[in-house]
Amino acid sequence: MKSVDVRDIKTLQGKRLEMGDTFRFKCHDRLDCFNLCCRNLNLYLYPYDVLRLKNNLKISSDAFLDQYVDIVMKPSSFFPEVLLKMQENDEKTCPFLSEKGCSVYPDRPDTCRTFPVEHGLLFGDSGEKPEIVHFFRPPVFCKGRHETDEMTVASWAEDQNALIYNDMTARWAAVKALFHQDPWGPEGFQGPKGKMTFMAAYNIDAFQEFVFKSSFLKRYNVKPALQKKIKKNQADLLKFAFSWIKLVVWGIKTG
Repeated sequence: MKSVDVRDIKTLQGKRLEMGDTFRFKCHDRLDCFNLCCRNLNLYLYPYDVLRLKNNLKISSDAFLDQYVDIVMKPSSFFPEVLLKMQENDEKTCPFLSEKGCSVYPDRPDTCRTFPVEHGLLFGDSGEKPEIVHFFRPPVFCKGRHETDEMTVASWAEDQNALIYNDMTARWAAVKALFHQDPWGPEGFQGPKGKMTFMAAYNIDAFQEFVFKSSFLKRYNVKPALQKKIKKNQADLLKFAFSWIKLVVWGIKTG
């Protein structure tokens, strides 16, 4: 989920959708373009995407990050982007694309799940809470946009089981937006605090071990009920990680 400046909203490509607006789309294997959108992508992965994918593949967060992602620090950025690494073939296909389609379909990333709708966080000039905005942006080659099935943003999200993804991605986008300023000082992102922050966001297995096998719980006075909750469910642990990042990096207390 990208950050959108209110001053740039009219220059963005695609049709902006309000919650009640409709669009037509359906993807299926009878379309000539089926799976063409799974090639040569700059596919951003968000923390919840990594959590679901590593569980689907039955590997650790460490192994997933080593095998499947590129970590890219853009110029003038203070936190890296995590992109899915394409296969090294002529078409640069998604590593999860099989002859039958997506091999991780039940746990496919948020971007794939909400396609052809893209989401962003719209930031105004007065510092108010950002607004989630939606754009209908199928590529030119996409034949699914000529189908007759009619959807709204809400019904499409429900149809694609995307509600939890949308929520988790929005939570992360709100944290990520804080990094428009440099919080690291002279040590930079590669310093201890930066590495710990990346671990909390993208390496949930390592963060879980850090929380429960160190003095973390006592140091941060985590209440027993919350301890039980985040120990049982990694999605809840990830929400906790987002709050912890706000606290240790920015001094922002939440919840």
